[in-house]
Parts: sequence; structure tokens; C-alpha cells
Amino acid sequence: MEKIKLNINTAKENKLPSNLEAEQALIGSVLVNNDIIDEISNIVSSNKFFDPIHKKIYEVIENLNNKGMIANPITLKNYFENENGLNEVGGVEYLIKLTRFSSSTRQAIDYSKLIHEMFVRRELINISDNITEESRNENLEKNGENIIEDAEQSLYQLAERGNFSQSYMKFNQALDQTIEMATLAMKSDQGIVGVPTGLTDLDEKLGGLHKSDLVIIAGRPSMGKTALATNIAFNAAKKIHENGEKTSVAFFSLEMSSEQLSTRILSEQARIQSNEIRRGKATEEELNRYIETSRNIYDLPLYIDETPAISISALSNRARRL
Repeated sequence: MEKIKLNINTAKENKLPSNLEAEQALIGSVLVNNDIIDEISNIVSSNKFFDPIHKKIYEVIENLNNKGMIANPITLKNYFENENGLNEVGGVEYLIKLTRFSSSTRQAIDYSKLIHEMFVRRELINISDNITEESRNENLEKNGENIIEDAEQSLYQLAERGNFSQSYMKFNQALDQTIEMATLAMKSDQGIVGVPTGLTDLDEKLGGLHKSDLVIIAGRPSMGKTALATNIAFNAAKKIHENGEKTSVAFFSLEMSSEQLSTRILSEQARIQSNEIRRGKATEEELNRYIETSRNIYDLPLYIDETPAISISALSNRARRL
């Protein structure tokens, strides 16, 4: 008796999360009213269906919709006349049967969210299984840090796919954001809304650093790119600290050590040549000023990562941790 109970529990544990009724209802609703596709396209897609037949049906529906054609049992008929899998569940008659499960647009949206939820749970199980398999691999092809980074990347990508907020915005909403930005700029002492670089002329040009910006500092070797970047990072961290914001600045250095970078920043703020400090030629007054400056900037939310040849995925993972 105990053995039977154990087998039942094991079967329950091995069953992947799914809701076939929701899949049937959603497909049926779409076949009756193709306009529903526009409402659910950012929530569900063919790859999120659990049943292979439902996955295939919805894939064809998506293809027809992309071509501007109506998707219903009649237009889908040619695609499935030779489909053995569909024949096993009733052939084209099954497509007609699905339309009996049709519901309102609002219910269809709820069904799509349920299908998405089951998909996310299955993906979490897959990620968990991959972590377990790689952790048990005795060949040590990946170390623990690599496994963690891969898992974080997989979870992040899954979380991104799980965000189905609408990507479009009505023009008047964009205008409201523009007016808000302009108002904040007027109220700001420096006349900028973004994160200040600390360089007045550059802030005047850029209006500070903004979330949507990609700023590339280009120049020939030994022209001061790193010095400029460290100054921007320092000033951004300083402003964040002064405002009491709960955020940080991360500096990923691919060539210089954290000690070299901190020396540069400290020397810049203390206005002492870094090579004088490194060679022990600073005066006692300069050394005292050096130490005093370090105390003033000790608590800045500035982090330095000196990992050489860091991958993009590892960089993004570490930035998210901060």
C-alpha cells in the first residue's frame, strides 16, 4: 500500500504544469474572432503551449494572421489534412470542436495569462534540472561561478519574457513625459534631469546621462579615455550619495586593477599626482590631504570590477546583483 502511494506521489511530481482546457478555450476563441490575437500577442505565442497539437495549430494561426489572412477551421484545413497528430484527435473536426470553447476577449486574455504562467513554471523546472545536471557533472567543464552566471542569465531572460506590458504608448502620454522632464530640468540647479557627469560642458551638451542612452567614449590610446570615465563614474556616485538614492555605480575595468583606478580617483580629488604617491615622493602635507580626501569619499556607492575579458552575460549578471 505504501509503495502504491509513493508511485502516485512520484507521478504527481513528474507531471509538468499545464492547462489544456485553457489552451483549447483560447484557440477556440481566436478561431472565432481573430481580433483577439492583437490583444494577446504580447502575452502568449505558439511556443508557450504545452500540447504539441495546440502548439502547431497556434503556429499556423500566427502565420496566417501575419499574412493578413483569416484563421478559421476552413483556412486551416489545408495545413492539417496530412497532419497525423491532428488526425489522432479527430482531424479537422477537432478544429471545429475547438470553436465551441470560444469565449469573450476578456476571458481569452485571462486564458492566455494562465497559459503563460504554466509556461513559466515549466521553464523554471527546466532551469532547475539544468542546474542539477551541470552541478553533478564530474568533468568540471564549468565551475560553480559559471553555473551560477548561466542560471542567472536564464532566469533574467525568463523574467524579461514574462513582462508583457504593452510596448506602444499613445502620443499624449509621451507628451506628458516630455513636459515632466522639461519641468524637472527647470527646477534643477544644474538644469539637467539625468545623472550628471560632473563635467559642466558635457552636461550642457547631454543634459546628464539618461536611462535610454548609449554613450561611447572614443579616442586614440593614451588620450585620457579611462581618466574621463573614472571622473564620470565618481561624479555620478557622488551625486547619488548626496541625494540619498538607493542605487549604485559599477565600473568594469578590463585592463586596470581596482587599486590603480582608486588611486586615480583619489589623486584627482586630492589634486596630487598619482605617480608621486606611488613612488613615495609626496610631502607630509600632501599625504595628509590624500588621507583626508579618502575619508570624504569613503562611503560612495561606487563598485569596481577588475575581471579581465569578462563576458557580456557575466557583466549584465553582476550589474543586476548591484
